[in-house]
Amino acid sequence: MNLPVRGLLALILAAILIFIGFNIYHISTRLPERSYSAFLDDLEQGDISDVTIKDGVITGTDKQSRQFTTYSPDISSLMPLLRRHRVDITTKPSPQSSAFFREMLLVLLILGGWMILSRKRNNQSLQFARNKTYKQNRNQLTRVSFDDVAGISEAREEIMEITAFLKEPVKFGALGGRIPKGVLLQGPPGTGKTLLAKAIAGEASVPFYSLGGSDFVEMFAGLGASRVRDLFGEAKKNAPCIIFIDEIDAIGGKRAGQFRSGSNDEREQTLNALLVEMDGFTSHETVIVVAATNRPDILDSALLRPGRFDRRITLTLPDIRGREKIFAVHSRKVAVGGNVDFKVVAKGTPGFSGAEIANLVNEAALLAARKGKSLIDLSDFEEAKDKIIMGLERKNAVISEKARRLTAYHEAGHAVLAILLPQTDPLHKITIIPRGQALGLTQQLPFDEHLTYSQDYLVNKIKILLGGRLAEEIIFGTLTTGASNDLQSISRIAYRLVCTFGMSSHIGPLACSDLTDQITGDPGDISWQRSEETRREIDMEIRKIVLSCYQSAKEVLSNNSALLHMLAEALLVHETLDSEEVDIIHRCYLNEHEQHHKKWDIVPSKQGAGHE
Repeated sequence: MNLPVRGLLALILAAILIFIGFNIYHISTRLPERSYSAFLDDLEQGDISDVTIKDGVITGTDKQSRQFTTYSPDISSLMPLLRRHRVDITTKPSPQSSAFFREMLLVLLILGGWMILSRKRNNQSLQFARNKTYKQNRNQLTRVSFDDVAGISEAREEIMEITAFLKEPVKFGALGGRIPKGVLLQGPPGTGKTLLAKAIAGEASVPFYSLGGSDFVEMFAGLGASRVRDLFGEAKKNAPCIIFIDEIDAIGGKRAGQFRSGSNDEREQTLNALLVEMDGFTSHETVIVVAATNRPDILDSALLRPGRFDRRITLTLPDIRGREKIFAVHSRKVAVGGNVDFKVVAKGTPGFSGAEIANLVNEAALLAARKGKSLIDLSDFEEAKDKIIMGLERKNAVISEKARRLTAYHEAGHAVLAILLPQTDPLHKITIIPRGQALGLTQQLPFDEHLTYSQDYLVNKIKILLGGRLAEEIIFGTLTTGASNDLQSISRIAYRLVCTFGMSSHIGPLACSDLTDQITGDPGDISWQRSEETRREIDMEIRKIVLSCYQSAKEVLSNNSALLHMLAEALLVHETLDSEEVDIIHRCYLNEHEQHHKKWDIVPSKQGAGHE
């Protein structure tokens, strides 16, 4: 706070104290108040000795020397009474100065308070970059390094090159090259965009400014653009340096056309200021802008052009090797047992992002601590994974034996088809322990990451999903609601087979799905207008694929009903079967099937059971 502001604040404080003191003195010296009717009664009885009249307010003394005050609404009619009873009368004019002083003091207090608040708000906006970025992150520069970043090796190398240029600019500029002005990190949530920025802050020996996109947007018009200019002005003074803007889509979205609201105008002013600042660096101003977003499709094209964001680094979900490295990084801070193979754990978590893996490690540590263990073993990781995927285990759920048996056959139906059909992912686990909304789960895990899918793989996936419903129909002779989620997945896969992947012999190699932009609603490069006849043919082709898979899967289950019974009975006893236990049951079934030692009788039940 500078000297003028301090002086003004001291003056206002003194005025407040004077105002409060004046009112306290006025209250403490106030005379006792007497009603006007009592005053008239005392006057008629001759008990009033003298009065002082000032602007309708009467102060006086009675015969007992008691002072009082009252108010007369009509002094002119009161004067004859006072003269008749020979009361000593004194009159005084109304003091205008004291009222004026009080009013001016109140005005000064309001005006001074407004000036202080306005000055404070302006100072905050002018000092925004310095107060909210540099000072805040200066003490965090050594917390994260590139050793803490795993699973995104290509993106890490790109970022390491930028930090190396900041440390050794002569080496990279010897051949006439120049460092990119901007780097955009894009990818799904949890893939490590912000972590990479923290690693830059930890590795680069230059000032690092970190902001969120929403930090620029306020309710006051023009404040966002002012903050952008202040930020870049501060950065230029401390060049070379790095500016990191997280969730840049908050201010960098596509600009609207002729229909604009006030909020859009403010956001567009902020974006325009950002575009001007990024395009205005001179050769000696080494200021690198790193931004992160998971919505690159809605960013303005002017922001993405070369010269502003020269590099666009896409971070994808890690593959099995990347997940293994991420598990190793996050397990440094927890006590992991020597029998834990992170390759096995990584294999069981396809599709997990880095943030989800960090959450899984933390959940495993909490589960092990809850059980009183000194080390985290493989079972804790497995239980934590089931908890994240399916929800909490419903230990107190009351499930009838009929529903439990139906669930066992439902999951066994999935498992039998997963075992016997070709080109499918290996079976990992079957369980009938209820978790979340599910009463059971059949889980498959791929040997390798799927980059593309064959038609046979997708068709067999539909058959496996139909296995639960078919097992209920074959064994119990009834249908339940337990296959509702399976049917949704089946319909989705069949639709994509026909409309997205062009794998229908009748429709042909056409992309018949909706080609409009799912984010903005704008039509894409091709505006596909399907006729009613084409839509009818698509519906018939989808139904044909699903019914064909239904008959084929039903035939496989009917011909291998003994394996279905063996798996279901084992589930009823053990509740959970892993891949090794399922493999043992399968081998026993093959031996018995070849030797014809045992034959299962299929007796459909007339009673159904609910299954969810």
